[in-house]
Amino acid sequence: MLTLYILRHGETTFSRANAFCGSALNPGLTDEGRQMAEAFAKMYASLKWEAVFTSTLKRTLETANPLCSATAITPQPRDDLKEIGYGKWEGKTVEEVSKEYHDDYLAWTADPAWYPPTEGEPAISIAHRCLRVVEEIQRVYENGNVLIVSHKATIRIMLCALLGIDVGRFRYRLGCPVGSVSVVEFGEHGPLLKRMADRSHFDESLRNLPGT
Repeated sequence: MLTLYILRHGETTFSRANAFCGSALNPGLTDEGRQMAEAFAKMYASLKWEAVFTSTLKRTLETANPLCSATAITPQPRDDLKEIGYGKWEGKTVEEVSKEYHDDYLAWTADPAWYPPTEGEPAISIAHRCLRVVEEIQRVYENGNVLIVSHKATIRIMLCALLGIDVGRFRYRLGCPVGSVSVVEFGEHGPLLKRMADRSHFDESLRNLPGT
């Protein structure tokens, strides 16, 4: 049986500020974000891994690095796993976007599946591209554990698409705090969610960081 571990990257300055950070921005992890990556590796390095897939952005590669170093696995970056393109909203807070792009923001919050951020990507496009990676993994790895390291919106959209949840509800149905991992098994009846947004690999100080 194939089991996907789907990990959100560790903390960045943008996640700490709860600002829009999509595919156009490429920050690295904060010190706390690197601690999150190390904590994941410490708990999961003993698992037998078949492969590690990441987005092409620095924050996911840095998150995957401790596990890859511990297991001698070379990460496989995929552009299709990058974060949603937030267009004109990149780097701005919710308050700034709501003020500067009010009508676009209202349309996006009502149905992000089809209404993109200003000059950005609709969620349905992210669903199509991230599922291409899942299909690639299913073709190559029929059994075993595979890690995907990706981003908040992309992971929630991916899980909605896999589980038959309306992609337009991704912001209101699934949580995905920084450094959390969700686990999906692919059995005879299709994808089964076994764990959601788990951060049990963190100590209390990491779990209680603001803005995550």
